[in-house]
Amino acid sequence: MNATLTPVDDLHEKQLWRRLNGQRDQAAREELVAMYLPVARRMAGRYAGVVEPYDDLVQVASLGLLNAIDRYEVERGTPFIGFAKPTIMGELKRYFRDKVWAIRVPRGLHDRMAAVEAVTEELTEEHSRPPTPAEIAARARLEVDEVLETLAATENRRPLGIDAPLHADEGETPSAAEWLGEVDEGYELVDDRLTVESVLPGLDEREREVLCLRFIEDMPQTKIAARIGCSQMHVSRLLRATLQRMREAADGEPADASTG
Repeated sequence: MNATLTPVDDLHEKQLWRRLNGQRDQAAREELVAMYLPVARRMAGRYAGVVEPYDDLVQVASLGLLNAIDRYEVERGTPFIGFAKPTIMGELKRYFRDKVWAIRVPRGLHDRMAAVEAVTEELTEEHSRPPTPAEIAARARLEVDEVLETLAATENRRPLGIDAPLHADEGETPSAAEWLGEVDEGYELVDDRLTVESVLPGLDEREREVLCLRFIEDMPQTKIAARIGCSQMHVSRLLRATLQRMREAADGEPADASTG
């Protein structure tokens, strides 16, 4: 970006750096941020839409830009853009390593992935097609096996969802979810069944019959009353007392005598 500045602009920028370095002038800092923010946005845009939203990546790159501005010393004579780009890229790399990638990779392999990705972009633009592993290896000064390992790590750095096809190159194929067992709703009834079995021996025939009619045959209380020859109110009291005994048994409390 410095290469496009006119002599007047370049002089103004140097004045801004001196104000920031010498006086910690926040107005100068804000102007420098606005001046170089397009650089951070362009660097963030290289990775936008792949795994993270563009706005999130711009925030990360902007943080790297702020760190670079706060650490830069104009007296060293190094162009700021050459100092800022590695700092911004380092912030993006840390973000991907710590926040995005679900699978952590060794640092050496992680750096190789970045190099292979950059070379792949360059060769794709040059040849208007995806490069071969041998072409990537020659440009990146790596062994072909190292390139293949890096490409495999890049492809598998995030696990697929269970709804993804098991074999994407074979047309319509089942997903992993179709091979997984489903939750058996009967498991939720195990505790209740054990509780009922532990209480049933203490119930009389009338209580067992009412429970069966109500909860197994799903019969309303009016029909239960007609079936066993009593009032609906008596059926309601009988159910309430029996269920209370079952709750007490489940809680380990002593049960009351039957209200048959």
